[in-house]
Amino acid sequence: MTETWATSAGLDLHLELSGTRPRAALESALREAVRSGRLAAGTALPSSRALAADLCLARNTVADAYGQLVAEGWLAARHGSGTWVAERAATVPLASALEARSADATVRHSLRPGLPDVSAFPRAAWLAAARRALASAPARSLIGYGDPSGLPVLRGALAEYLARARGVSVTPDQIIVCAGFAQGLELICDLLKAGGQRTLAVEAYGHPATRQVAIAAGMRLAPVPVDDQGALVGDAAPAAASAMLLTPAHQYPLGVALAPERRRRAVDWAAATGGLIVEDDYDGEFRYDRQAVGALQALAPDHVVYGGTASKSLVPGLRLGWLAVPDRLAGELAEIKGATSRLSSSLDQLTLAEFIGSGGYDRQVRRARLAYRQRRDRLVSELRRHVPGVAVTGIAAGLHVLVRLPAGVAESDVIERAAARGLALEGLATCRAGGQELGPAVIVGYATPPAHAFSASVARLCAVLAEVLG
Repeated sequence: MTETWATSAGLDLHLELSGTRPRAALESALREAVRSGRLAAGTALPSSRALAADLCLARNTVADAYGQLVAEGWLAARHGSGTWVAERAATVPLASALEARSADATVRHSLRPGLPDVSAFPRAAWLAAARRALASAPARSLIGYGDPSGLPVLRGALAEYLARARGVSVTPDQIIVCAGFAQGLELICDLLKAGGQRTLAVEAYGHPATRQVAIAAGMRLAPVPVDDQGALVGDAAPAAASAMLLTPAHQYPLGVALAPERRRRAVDWAAATGGLIVEDDYDGEFRYDRQAVGALQALAPDHVVYGGTASKSLVPGLRLGWLAVPDRLAGELAEIKGATSRLSSSLDQLTLAEFIGSGGYDRQVRRARLAYRQRRDRLVSELRRHVPGVAVTGIAAGLHVLVRLPAGVAESDVIERAAARGLALEGLATCRAGGQELGPAVIVGYATPPAHAFSASVARLCAVLAEVLG
């Protein structure tokens, strides 16, 4: 991949050239510049000779790209007068142009956490699993609305996989299939409210979207402090809370595992108070330097609801997640899910069941784990080499690291400077639920960029941090 900035004749054009199709890349970059309003109607473009020299391309490549865009109506040209942006492109509303420009900057170089590399989705293997699933599925699995808990074939496959890979103690009847962990948490909140329980203890630093789900469901949040050993559970749990949301395998966003003593204190709290622990195992499969930490649920299956998702191992767009719930709650949760018609696609469920049963899911997790570990190693190495003044923590697992900033350096300054370079970052402050202050840091998600853009993303991050730290 070659990344180029063209500046001839005042043209500010970002271009990523990959493979053997520079003309297509140039055409795409020019279209986007016109569509977003960055190149306004009437803007004169550099000559094909000047732009070719600026981009280190053959002149014919640039001339052909100009000719194609003239034919499509994006550009206009006249012999002896050069090439310019056609008037029809001026109809883009200002708001849309700004929105497109913002989205373009985010997508081009995003190191936001919480997303996998969607380009690594195993399309061919997924399609093959879908064909096999459709060929063998009984008609009732496809025609009817199905069991609110999920199709039996998927619940069976998930029960086997979770027991083998995460140490979860569960039967197929205790599995609830849902549209990602967010829907699962919403169902749990509805269950708690039905029992008159309205306070949910959450980690003082956690995923803001998860907190919003609980708030929207009508729950009051009670923050529990966190440190380098995870949440301070047990005696520190709010007395008013009847349930607690934890990320024990890999605390978000600090990236640490819940210490063994605190794991025991958490389940002791649940047993002593009759409380419920909601375990968010959002990326439990991705531990790199030693064996994965087993699920907390195995210590107290009657008091822990385990939540998992295919959003990180596959892609978020599948909207498939699962809960492993205590047997006494399975029926009530299924009723709540069915009463609100929040059902999951039967076809996607059949395909995932086939994908797990055929070994495709395990192979995909292994491939992703290796790829993400290599990315993590490269990111940490580059940060330590170019920006030794920052501490990089939470590197043992997951899809992000925490870059702690020196005192006096503002997160907002780093994020603004990064945005000016077309790089999207997220600050630790966005994860704060209140009651604790951990100092400035940025959360760097290394799974999001596609492979061809990863080097550029890391280079820009290092440049921004080096600039801020002087």
